[in-house]
Amino acid sequence: MASNQGNPGGGKQGSGNPGGNRVGGSSRRGFASMDPERQREIASEGGKAAHEKGSAHEFSSQEAREAGSKGGQAAHRRGTAHEFDSEEAREAGRKGGQAAHERGTAHEFNSAEARAAGRKGGQASRSGGNPGGTGGGHQGGAKR
Repeated sequence: MASNQGNPGGGKQGSGNPGGNRVGGSSRRGFASMDPERQREIASEGGKAAHEKGSAHEFSSQEAREAGSKGGQAAHRRGTAHEFDSEEAREAGRKGGQAAHERGTAHEFNSAEARAAGRKGGQASRSGGNPGGTGGGHQGGAKR
């Protein structure tokens, strides 16, 4: 068995790289040096294991909202955010409204609110847009 005497870095002898694990100042080992796809795979495995073990962080709705907002802002700054067209926004709003109704957390409009929303929707459809709106929105309407 060969010893590493005379090779203070412990690397392979004759490699021309006395440190054995560095190239151009960056490590060839460790998580940070991995392909981003491999990093995601490992992180995903860790998250799944934490959930199975019961030690994973469970986000409150407020924490999740803040994290989503922060991610969206970062994506917009980088120019990688998805821009919804009006049909996609309508579909997202419809799904959100349905989910809120299923959870029992949807806003229930009183008759005055329903009238105002109907007027606003009618005006937007006549003008061909949704002035001041996002394209999404609550699809619940008034209680009947």
